[in-house]
Amino acid sequence: MTRFTAKRLPSHRGQAAWSAILGPQPPAVPLEGSQTADFVIVGGGFAGLSAAERLLQLQPDARVVLLEAGRLAEGAAGRNSGFMIDLPHDLASDDYAGSGDDRKIIDLNRKAIGFARDAVNAYGIDANFFDPVGKVNGAATPAGDAHNQSYARHLATMGETSEMLDAQAMYDLTGSRHYTSGLYTPGTVMLQPAGYIRSLGEALSTRISLHENSPVTGFEKAGSDWVVKTAKGSVATGRIILANNGHLESFGFARGRLMQLFLFASMTGELDADALKALGGQPRWGITPSDPMGTTMRRIDTGQGGNRIVTRTCAVLKPEMNPSEAENNRAGRVHRQKFDERFPQLAGYPMEYKWAGHLCLSLNGVSVMQEVEDGVFSACVQNGLGTARGTLTGMGAAELACGESSEITAHFTAEDAPKRLPPQPFATIGANVYLRYKEWRAGAE
Repeated sequence: MTRFTAKRLPSHRGQAAWSAILGPQPPAVPLEGSQTADFVIVGGGFAGLSAAERLLQLQPDARVVLLEAGRLAEGAAGRNSGFMIDLPHDLASDDYAGSGDDRKIIDLNRKAIGFARDAVNAYGIDANFFDPVGKVNGAATPAGDAHNQSYARHLATMGETSEMLDAQAMYDLTGSRHYTSGLYTPGTVMLQPAGYIRSLGEALSTRISLHENSPVTGFEKAGSDWVVKTAKGSVATGRIILANNGHLESFGFARGRLMQLFLFASMTGELDADALKALGGQPRWGITPSDPMGTTMRRIDTGQGGNRIVTRTCAVLKPEMNPSEAENNRAGRVHRQKFDERFPQLAGYPMEYKWAGHLCLSLNGVSVMQEVEDGVFSACVQNGLGTARGTLTGMGAAELACGESSEITAHFTAEDAPKRLPPQPFATIGANVYLRYKEWRAGAE
């Protein structure tokens, strides 16, 4: 009998702030007993919910069961920075320019954004959760400015527009004198990621069977069907979509080929009237660092869960997928320093939340969006681009599961397999030393 058993289940460090600031969710409905379905989706993040929406577009009468290990938006989908980026954003590069066909990547990313925008409009999702305002690559040093200039030239070769901002414009935007320049690009959507995911899940739950707090412990072949198992239930189905990103490896697929990376973030408490006056700047903005290993900053306002600032930096490779409290605390100290450097007028302002978010990358930057076993389809390995890439792989896996082909399926199924990693423990030790070096080199960025 063909059987796949989960080697580990998702675990998280710190509270998922994006969801917490929206208030409590309705009670979860875990899977209990036996069910049947045409499709079972494992994972309720960007990939899983996008797969569900695409399945219903292709087969409106299909019986779809979605199983989420925890609560919607409290896993990786609610632990990112909320940037849905249309342009190349290669985290392994110096200036985000990709090494492949960037024109194709832009076109695909815009398909993902369009798909998400259609869902927002179709389901009446709060516009505060999907804000198409663009973003800025902030620079604080001559090297950072050079990265931005290089990236702007690269974009210009593809006919993509961008705007260089000087130090005064950056101050007017952010209230910070830290930034000496910036590169504005208009195509990024700033998500309240938990708001988007929770709203999309609520809308889809009227059309599919959505079960939270239902981690999948394994699945096995039983005749012509697969039986997907949780602690208290099971679903018999002909087709499975694995939309669980790095936990694809937990079921034995791509083992020894995936890098399980964690990025850390902190979020302030709600800024009071005195803090808002001292801060100045605009009420909403997003700053990605000109050096990909620098510090991401984001300000949100009352429509997204209160006037707050998010700081995100520090990365660690954790093959066991379980960052420690010590690592979370170390990142929190770095966030405190980075925040105070940028906003001395708010130095020491309390951080209400700090957390770790799980990313999955491959050495050669490819995803795993293909049929990995007869009737089992993967929408995984987002390479740190979970909002757009997750949406795309979810759409593509749904199309493959329905026997459909598209530009999305053609792109991802033509990719090479993830490269094999060096043997352990050398891969982890070497990678973490390299990450610390890259963080040090990013410096003020």
